[in-house]
Amino acid sequence: MCLMPHPGWAEAPLSAIDWLSQSLATPDLAPKPAQPAVALDGALPEDVSVSVLGGPSPDASGLLPPSVTGFPRALWGMGQTAAIAAAIKDTRTDALPALRGLLLTLLLAEADAPIDTKTDGALLTARVDKLLEIGALEQASALLAAAGAATSPDIFRRSFDVALLTGDEDRACATLRATPGLAPSLTARVFCLARAGDWNAANLTLTTSKALGQVSSEESALLSRFLDPELAEGDTPPPLKPITPLTLRIYEAIGAPLPTTSLPIAFAHSDLDDQNGWKAQIEAAERLVRAGAIAPNLLLGLYTQRPPAASGGVWDRVDAFQRFDAALTQGDPVAVARYLPVAYAQMAKMELEVPFATLFAQPLNALPLTDDASALAFEIGLLSPDYETIAVRSVDGLPGTRDFFLKGLAQGAVNGIPPPDSMARAIAPAFLTSDISEDFATLLDQRRLGEAILRAMAQISDGLQGDISEVTAGLALLRHVGLEDVARRTALELILLERRG
Repeated sequence: MCLMPHPGWAEAPLSAIDWLSQSLATPDLAPKPAQPAVALDGALPEDVSVSVLGGPSPDASGLLPPSVTGFPRALWGMGQTAAIAAAIKDTRTDALPALRGLLLTLLLAEADAPIDTKTDGALLTARVDKLLEIGALEQASALLAAAGAATSPDIFRRSFDVALLTGDEDRACATLRATPGLAPSLTARVFCLARAGDWNAANLTLTTSKALGQVSSEESALLSRFLDPELAEGDTPPPLKPITPLTLRIYEAIGAPLPTTSLPIAFAHSDLDDQNGWKAQIEAAERLVRAGAIAPNLLLGLYTQRPPAASGGVWDRVDAFQRFDAALTQGDPVAVARYLPVAYAQMAKMELEVPFATLFAQPLNALPLTDDASALAFEIGLLSPDYETIAVRSVDGLPGTRDFFLKGLAQGAVNGIPPPDSMARAIAPAFLTSDISEDFATLLDQRRLGEAILRAMAQISDGLQGDISEVTAGLALLRHVGLEDVARRTALELILLERRG
């Protein structure tokens, strides 16, 4: 079993660094040699850097306090920045929905900075990059704001580009003017001068740069078109490679908006604007809701905005969704039983089962459904945040059946329940013992809880591609550290969304 690319996914996007690093000049961003990771034999780091007590560190910034996350403030313990940042970078963003939610919580958690933290914000940068990879722009913007003023080109680039991607160009340019020492690129300089209405200075900057050979012919053509409306009748310059938030905004400004479907998911936010077509808004919302970057209610609003404009593709999803939603609103069990399977199948094509369950599990389980519709509503309920309540309310299945195991799993009690398949046989041991692997025990002894959770998430995802026992080990760690809800939801998704393999 393995996690395979889904037909609805775009081609593999550029990494955050690939498209962010082009928006502003990067004087010297070569990575510093990483400190060796702490070996899992209990040895402590040989060289421990010490920060000045009370000294500022962007790495300690967060949005969710320990009272919300349940994590200790010493989340990273004796872990070192380079190892933690690498673990965050390597964490899959196409994992199961419950694990993606856990990752988002980790990235936004308030926590003490690692023991070797510096003022360059290396861990903050890694967290923001992962948020951008997920498409969580609002969260990335808020995290950067919590960190305070940009203290390095790395942090500044991200703040600038997030502002561009959220349609806040004026704030981006104001930030640029306030931090001239962070080396803006020529393109950014010209763009911001023009946004401020200083067209003469923008033209002079571009002309001088062309004379000095400091701008490519492609950039020159694009900026000239941007600065001179009379060139609007000419051919639109071909897109620069790679597309950055800044070039995206420039193409929009010259009346030649670029499609975002093949761009990293963070760019999809620009399609949510009301100035874009309904179809583009829906497709962007589907990408972002699937990634867990925005709330499912936004997609609900778009799906039900007006009658579908045509048939096929996205319009079939809109039609199926609207028919089901209308039947559910009317409280008609017969109509719901008719339209639910079609609507759910359409959502499954786009891997939107969990958002669908989040929206509709409770009202579905309040209806007197029977037979196949009742069974489907039960499984949808187990994919929702109300999985335990819905499992308790459900009718008992027969021992040895899949439903019987699922109901026990939802309540965290599988002792004596025969696992119905190979995935269930891998899951069950994690709920029957509190034992964890030696590697995890070592990480926890060193108070490296955050790294242990990241490793557990990786093991669960990797276990689907090979050794399924890794699923057992990862789930066991989640339960051992008190993440019972995440462990149960992940286990339920492993069974109910098994078609991913």
